[in-house]
Amino acid sequence: MTDFIIVGAGPAGCVLANRLSEDPANSVLLLEAGGKDWHPLIHMPAGFAKMTKGIASWGWSTVPQKHMKDRVFWYTQAKVIGGGSSINAQIYTRGNARDYDAWEKEEGLAGWGYRDVLPYFKRAENNQRYANDYHGDQGPLGVSNPISPLPICEAYFRAAQEMGIPFNPDFNGAAQDGVGYYQLTQKDARRSSASVAYLKPIRDRKNLTVRTDVLVTRIVLEGSRAVGVEVVDKPGGQPQILRAEREVIVSSGAIGSPKLLMQSGIGPADHLKSVGVTPLHDLPGVGSNMQDHLDLFVIAECTGDHTYDNYAKFHRTLWAGLQYVLLKKGPVASSLFETGGFWYADPTASHPDIQFHLGLGSGIEAGVEKLNNPGVTLNSAFLRPRSRGTVRLGSADPAAMPLIDPNYWADPYDREMSIKGLRLAREIMRQNALKPYVLREVLPGPSLASDDELADYACRAAKTDHHPVGTCRMGHDAMAVVTPELKVRGIEGLRVCDASIMPRVPSSNTNAPTIMVGEKGGDIILGREPLPPAVFAGNRAA
Repeated sequence: MTDFIIVGAGPAGCVLANRLSEDPANSVLLLEAGGKDWHPLIHMPAGFAKMTKGIASWGWSTVPQKHMKDRVFWYTQAKVIGGGSSINAQIYTRGNARDYDAWEKEEGLAGWGYRDVLPYFKRAENNQRYANDYHGDQGPLGVSNPISPLPICEAYFRAAQEMGIPFNPDFNGAAQDGVGYYQLTQKDARRSSASVAYLKPIRDRKNLTVRTDVLVTRIVLEGSRAVGVEVVDKPGGQPQILRAEREVIVSSGAIGSPKLLMQSGIGPADHLKSVGVTPLHDLPGVGSNMQDHLDLFVIAECTGDHTYDNYAKFHRTLWAGLQYVLLKKGPVASSLFETGGFWYADPTASHPDIQFHLGLGSGIEAGVEKLNNPGVTLNSAFLRPRSRGTVRLGSADPAAMPLIDPNYWADPYDREMSIKGLRLAREIMRQNALKPYVLREVLPGPSLASDDELADYACRAAKTDHHPVGTCRMGHDAMAVVTPELKVRGIEGLRVCDASIMPRVPSSNTNAPTIMVGEKGGDIILGREPLPPAVFAGNRAA
C-alpha cells in the first residue's frame, strides 16, 4: 500500500511528488491521465504555438457564454505529465504582493500572505539572473531571460514609455508596474516544465512511482474518510482500486479537481443527483467560484519582416531548426510571447489590473487570425475579474467533458475594464516608436471605435488566457471547499493542492503561483514548520 496518492501530474502534482518523496520513509504514487512529455515540441520554447491547437490537451470547450453572445470558447487544458507547465508560453510571473495580502487579510487565510508565500516562490527558483530579496537561484525550476528578442520588442518598450508607462526590469521584484521582458521557465534554451524540473531529476527514487495514461474515475470513501482511488488504465478496462495509507491528494487543476470530487459524490448534492451521481458528502462550493482571465488583442500588419511570421515557410523553418540545434538561438528558442507588462485600466486601482503580452507574429494561438503578411499581436487581459463561473458535470460518465462556464463578463465592470485594456493596447501600437515597424491595425480595425463595437469584436475574437482558478476555494465559510491546510472540509485523508484552491486569481499568469502552492502544500502535508516569512533588506514597494 502507498502512503500518498497524488491525482494529477500538473505543476503542483509534480512538486508534491518531489517534496513528499524526499523522505525515503514515504511511499508516493503519482497518477496522470495524460501521457509522457515525449513530444519534441513540448521541449522547444516555440512549440507553445502548437499546444493551444490541441497537442497534449483534453480538447475541451466552454458552454455558450451568455454575456458574450453565446460564444463557445476553445478551452485548452493540458493532458500530459507536467500539466499546463508543459504546454504554456513559459511566462514566469507571480502576481502582485497585494494579491496574497488580500488572501490573508480579506479571505482570512493566515499563512498565505505575501511575506509567507514569497519564500516558497524563491525555494522553487533556479533564476539565471537574480539572487536577492525576491528571487532564489538554488531551486529546481529554471527561470531565465529571453534568448532571441527582436528589435520590435525594444520599440514596444519605447512606445509604452511615450504614453507614460515605465520600463520595468523585473515584474516579480519591488514593483509590478511597467513594461519589459518576461522571465521564462526555460533553462539552456529548453522548456523547464514542472516535469523536467521536479520529476526528471528524481526518477530513480525507489519510493516514488509515476504512472501515466491512467484515468482516475473516483475517490474511494469509507464513511467520511478517503482511503484510495478507483482507476482505469485503458478505455474499456476493468476498474482497479488503489489504496492510500495516509492521504489522497487531488492536483488535477481548476477544471479536473472539482470534476473528480463531484464524480466521487463530493459536491453540491442537488447537482450530483441531477446527473445521476449519488451524493456522499454535500459540499456546495465544489465547482463554484471559477475565475479566469479573458484575453482581447490587437493585431497589426508590419512594415516588413519584423516578427517570426515568415518562418512558417519551409526553407525558413529549416533554417530556424538549424539555428536552434546548433546555436540554441532563433525563433525556435522563443516562446513568441516574451515581452509584456502591467498597467491600469482603472486609474483608482491599488495595483495593475491589465496585463499585456506582445506576440511576435499573428495567429500564434488557436482561433486567432493569421495575416498574409508579417504581423504582430498585443494581447490585453483584465486581471481581477468580478465575474464568477462554475465547473459542473455533464453526466455521471468520468470520461465525459465537464461543463466549463467561466461566465465571462457576467459583471459589467469586467466588460468595461476589458475594453479599456484593449484601448490601451491600441494606443501603444499607434505610438511613434512603433511606426517603423507597424503599418496598420488589422484587428479590431480602425473603423471600430465605440465601446459597443469593441465589445462586439471581443465577443467574436476574445480567447481565454488559460488561467482558471478558484473552483475548490480555500476558506472558512460554507462555500469553502478546503481549509487553509488544504484539507477537504468534512472528509478525512483528502486534500486538494493546485490552482483550484486559490480564492482569487492572481494578477498575472498562474503557473508560478501554482508551483508555489505545491511547494507550500508539501510542507503543510508533511507537518513541517513553514519557511520563515520574507524579510526585506530595503523598503519594498507598498
